[in-house]
Amino acid sequence: MSRKARLCAVALPAVLIAGLVATEAPAETTAYERVLNGGFDNGKSPWWSSANTPSRVEDGRLCGAVPAGTTHAWDSMIAQDNIPLEADQPYTLRFTASATVATSVRAVLQLGVAPRTTTFNKTITLTPTPQTFTVTGLSKASDLHGQLSFQQGGATQAFTLCLDDVSLTGGAVPPGGGRDFGSPVRTNQYGYESEGPKRASVADDSTDPVPWQLVDASGGVVREGRTEVLGDDQGSGDHVHLADFSSFHQTGSGYKLVVGSRSSQPFDIADNPYAALREDALAYFYPARSGTPIEAGLAGDAYARPAGHLGVAPNKGDTDVPCEPGTCDYSLDVRGGWYDAGDQGKYVVNGALAAWQLMDTYERARGHGDKAATQDGLLSIPENDNRVPDVLDEARWELEFLLRMRVPSGQPLAGMAHHKIHDAAWTALPTLPHQDPQPRYLHAPSTAATLNLAAAGARCARVWKAYDKDFAARCLTAARTAWQAALAHPDRYAPDSDSVGGGAYDDTRVSDEFSWAATELYATTGDRRYLRHIDAKLTTEGFSWRDTDGLTDLTIARLPHRFPDLMATGARKRVTSVADAFLRNQDAQGYPNPYLPADGKYVWGSNSASANNAVVLATAYDLTHRSRYRDAVLETLDYLLGRNALDQSFVTGYGERASHNQHSRWWAHQLNPALPNPPAGSLAGGPNSALQDPVAQQNLPGCKPATCYIDDIFSYSTNEVAVNWNSALAWVATFAAAR
Repeated sequence: MSRKARLCAVALPAVLIAGLVATEAPAETTAYERVLNGGFDNGKSPWWSSANTPSRVEDGRLCGAVPAGTTHAWDSMIAQDNIPLEADQPYTLRFTASATVATSVRAVLQLGVAPRTTTFNKTITLTPTPQTFTVTGLSKASDLHGQLSFQQGGATQAFTLCLDDVSLTGGAVPPGGGRDFGSPVRTNQYGYESEGPKRASVADDSTDPVPWQLVDASGGVVREGRTEVLGDDQGSGDHVHLADFSSFHQTGSGYKLVVGSRSSQPFDIADNPYAALREDALAYFYPARSGTPIEAGLAGDAYARPAGHLGVAPNKGDTDVPCEPGTCDYSLDVRGGWYDAGDQGKYVVNGALAAWQLMDTYERARGHGDKAATQDGLLSIPENDNRVPDVLDEARWELEFLLRMRVPSGQPLAGMAHHKIHDAAWTALPTLPHQDPQPRYLHAPSTAATLNLAAAGARCARVWKAYDKDFAARCLTAARTAWQAALAHPDRYAPDSDSVGGGAYDDTRVSDEFSWAATELYATTGDRRYLRHIDAKLTTEGFSWRDTDGLTDLTIARLPHRFPDLMATGARKRVTSVADAFLRNQDAQGYPNPYLPADGKYVWGSNSASANNAVVLATAYDLTHRSRYRDAVLETLDYLLGRNALDQSFVTGYGERASHNQHSRWWAHQLNPALPNPPAGSLAGGPNSALQDPVAQQNLPGCKPATCYIDDIFSYSTNEVAVNWNSALAWVATFAAAR
């Protein structure tokens, strides 16, 4: 698919796919349960209540305080969203309820999104004595976003409503069933490098090799062969064959791999297919900027929007943000930076990692003579004509925010960094940044955030020295000050309970951040006092925003001449040893993923783990120039672009079956046709075995780990975007595009 076609595809209206495959109801209908936590044994979630109807679980019942004086029934609600519904199927609701006064409420099953088609809307009369009720109806729509609600607005006197034993049964497709896994012939749906590896994974039960054909856009056979039987793939449950057509080098568009009557999605073969992905993955960051208007002339009409969080109504703004009550008595101007993911929060720990990774992209490209990646004018950003490489300009937008997150001098924790800033409560989807009405708060400083600032600031000082000495000096001063503050306060941990209105990003082990920050500070300053703090090592666990151990070795491997010989030799050995383990991971699976968790369970953001492991493989290539490492990086891109158990490209705009409904409050075309899908080059989080959101819990129960993913805007645990995921993709794409 051409780049123009890809970009147009992102802008086209998306067809809402319910994800349910129509089946005939069995002779004896099974009563499939459709609500989660109907007995409230696990607390309140995923039930919610209106802001004017505070609710809590009491004695195993969910009870809500219903106000008087509202007008409409829906002015006071207790509800559960994202219930899958099937058209022409009956649904039965059973529940026990009571009220402290005799009153009426409405039990409603409807779509929770437009056009809000109703299955039933029944008036229920309640008394102080608990009673059990049954309501039935026939669904008129197929959609994953049904809403079951109890509506009690319009009351003349306040009362307490209590619910228990809520059950909704119906539908012909069992939970987790009816999923579309695409073609069993899985390829990189975007394109293969003409001189690189070109392989496909084929889900086929045969224990013997089967014939395959490579056909061009006209249907002509240009290469053929027989598969290699790989066998059972634990992560997917598939029996997988390998088709290798690496010997074919002719460039072109519209190729397909055919096995029997089955064919892959179309793909290209090109001399340098990843130059476009490099640009798009890096271009992701500009429309994610906070505190500045996103210009149509740079981002495109669909992505243009006013500046968010500058104090223009209804925003409370980020120019004068107070701390959470009880944590400090000052306010800070923390404008700018990138919105982290699908919400309007800004987080130091993963924002610093993303900025560090963009700077590492630059430093690696410069060291290998990759002029294309280090040019001014590479990206459509406001700074693209200032004689500074655009990748550094983009990193600076986040770095300036990080510098603003510091505790001011004269305060007890001066020099530390506040962990994050976000809304007091979660905003609804969709909510554009400039329309966010929530108050915003600084959250307590943390040692992890402070050390992230030190590491990113030290890297900033090193790479910016040639372009802006004053900015480089500011970064270095902040890094040194942050380091001293972290030494003075080594156990200020971000709690896992701080997750209302934004992610917790909790971290109670900071020895890895100490080592990473010390490594960057030593690499920049040569001050030997930092050496004794450098002790973290790269392992087969890889690295992430929480576990930064591996960044120590990656920095040393990038700049071995700046470190003692023994330290540099050890880092080199560990990088190649871990890369060899990632090669084995890739070879051990039916789909070419260098990420293979020891317990078989995929984590939140597993695609970023795959991309970060590819960074290690690429670094091993830089150290050894062994082609097997570079081939493994390219095959990791194959995995991310469709050669996986879902036949799903996880990168928006790249492939016929590409993710485009990622969890976002402003790239929300699935909910509002006037809004765009995420821009081309946006990486989805990927399979997550834990199923940590209601959409995943409703639609993916029983999924094999590598298939625990759904392209739905409400599935934040499998389908979110994040700056530190896209920075990993941008790093890998830049490596793959280097010439």
